[in-house]
Amino acid sequence: MKLRPGFVLELAVNFLLPWLAYRLARPHMGETGALIASAVPPIVWSLIELARFRRVDAISAMVVAGIALSIAAMALGGSPRMLLLRESLVSGAVGVVFLLSLPMRRPLIFYLARATVAREMEGGAARFETLWRERPALVSAMRFMTLVWGVGLTGETALRAWMALTWPIERFLVISPFIGYSIYGALMLWTLWYRKAIRSRAEARAQPDGIAS
Repeated sequence: MKLRPGFVLELAVNFLLPWLAYRLARPHMGETGALIASAVPPIVWSLIELARFRRVDAISAMVVAGIALSIAAMALGGSPRMLLLRESLVSGAVGVVFLLSLPMRRPLIFYLARATVAREMEGGAARFETLWRERPALVSAMRFMTLVWGVGLTGETALRAWMALTWPIERFLVISPFIGYSIYGALMLWTLWYRKAIRSRAEARAQPDGIAS
């Protein structure tokens, strides 16, 4: 994937701006108000995408859902253990959504990939829809990626939840970020490798048979 301007803008709106809004709003509005403020950039972006392309941006929807789950988790209580669990509950909920989308006609990664391709090229969404219909290998690969991400995120949540409930808080605060980033990094690296492997196999199949080396 090339870092095109549209993709960089999407990352900024959905990740950088929510973090910035949260940091600026927290001293004045408290944690709940800051979380609500952080949802404004992806919501505005989704409305713009809906007006332009008549579709909801999948990445923005996931970010807003995560923020909403954070607010809901705060309502469960303010004990130290619950606060430690809050972030894990969000990633775990996303992982469950990945797994629940597996039996559907189009798993969750289909919409995330289509949204990315739509920004990489003109008519990318239509092209991706065509490939989805015509290439069963792509469908199988997307479902496998959905399974891996779902298992990875739910497994990360289960591990961090066990740590939050059983470990001393100080130990959890020190070690938990390394575990979370390691799992996310491993999932990203695996995804990049898997995409490259799929592309290599597709290019090999596309070569005419019988060409002398």
